Amino acid sequence: MLNDPSPSRRGVIPLVPQVEFDAALVRRMSKNGPRYTSYPTADRFIPGFGPADYRAAVARSRGGMEHGLSLYVHIPFCASLCYYCGCNKIITQDRTKSVQYLQYLEKETELQAALFAGRNRVEQLHFGGGTPTFLDDEQMSNLLAGLRARFRFAPDEKGEYSIEVDPRTVSALRIHTLRRQGFNRISLGIQDFDPNVQRAVNRVQSERQILHVMRAARSAGFRSISVDLIYGLPLQTVQTMSATLDKVIDANPDRIAVYNYAHLPHLFKSQRLIESSQLPSPEAKLEMLGLCIKKLNEAGYVYIGMDHFAKPEDDLALAQREGRLHRNFQGYSTHANADMVALGVSSISAVGGCYSQNEKTLAAYYNRLDRGELPIARGISLNQEDLLRRDIIGRLMCDFELDFDTVALPEGLSFEQCFASELEQLRQLEEQGLLSVSERSMKVKMRGRLLIRNICMVFDQYLSAVRMEGPAPLRYSTTI
Repeated sequence: MLNDPSPSRRGVIPLVPQVEFDAALVRRMSKNGPRYTSYPTADRFIPGFGPADYRAAVARSRGGMEHGLSLYVHIPFCASLCYYCGCNKIITQDRTKSVQYLQYLEKETELQAALFAGRNRVEQLHFGGGTPTFLDDEQMSNLLAGLRARFRFAPDEKGEYSIEVDPRTVSALRIHTLRRQGFNRISLGIQDFDPNVQRAVNRVQSERQILHVMRAARSAGFRSISVDLIYGLPLQTVQTMSATLDKVIDANPDRIAVYNYAHLPHLFKSQRLIESSQLPSPEAKLEMLGLCIKKLNEAGYVYIGMDHFAKPEDDLALAQREGRLHRNFQGYSTHANADMVALGVSSISAVGGCYSQNEKTLAAYYNRLDRGELPIARGISLNQEDLLRRDIIGRLMCDFELDFDTVALPEGLSFEQCFASELEQLRQLEEQGLLSVSERSMKVKMRGRLLIRNICMVFDQYLSAVRMEGPAPLRYSTTI
């Protein structure tokens, strides 16, 4: 067990509601659908959206100057391929590739910083990938120095500065260095402790290695440690999943994300290296999910939503109880009003009522920056209907309830007038036991929280258009 005197480990756990696992309900209701890290979802972005549209959106957002910024930095490189991975990554052992990439990342940072002059206080920073720790200490220090030279960062006790870490790429010394460099939250990819499962997905890392990194993070003073697990991987069984969960709970991270493995080899080439015959059956996956819910409930973790659990005293759990929780491309966040500026190949920004995504290949990304342009390949400007539905979906994803009177409806119209067909669909879900609907509000039941994506899909007008044409496309994973 890692040394941590937090209230949950001393047995003083705040009374919090526990999510309920109803296997029959999940089996009946699960279907393909978006994860709603944005609304509209990224598959609705259009190539006609470019740098000029983004600049106009930044200009519109200047009215919210009192709100800080969120920065996302994408480091795409990985030294080896994890077969399950669907992220935008570049597999290479050539460390010189990062030298060129950082030069172009600096060019993009300069262009973005110029747009936000006068409102450039950063309250949240996240390094994702790929593998951010593909960069060495000096490269990381120089990159952070460049960001600090162009943006004002909130002090350590106020800001959330996180980094994703592959435990195979760092030592205890590196973890302490990352803390001194300014990161105060850390996320580790465990996926599964079982060596057979690890070999099947080409991500072999020992339990000792992982726990060593977690202990180093505690001793270095990281404010939060988060770990990722995946159920549904090849050779996984309920028994191996149970053993992994026991080890993770004993290691005592602040946050745990338990993802359902979505086998989509038609979209992700690396998944073609997985033997489909070794994948657990849908019933076994469902049993694994039930086990995860049971064990994490018993260990005192709170279900935040969308695969995420946190200790009751964690910032995410506190924000959810206080109605301050937000969801974006980084997952759940406590910074609801922050524009998100994303840097790096394929990264997605959310600024001033628009989404914009950078070029997905290094060649195209470098090309645009060589011409002095923001490397934006596509995006979307949200209309009033989009903004309204985004607000509703976001509240449901984070709060699991919605007060109709607080929704910013067009003047003179009621919620029932605006969403008559949606209310009809909600009442059908109410009959299934997912939620309750009254004249003035709706509330997701504990047994319906695992299926929040199904509920949010009711308000997705783009998905409604797809339904008219046929079943949900294969680009979406199942909701459970």
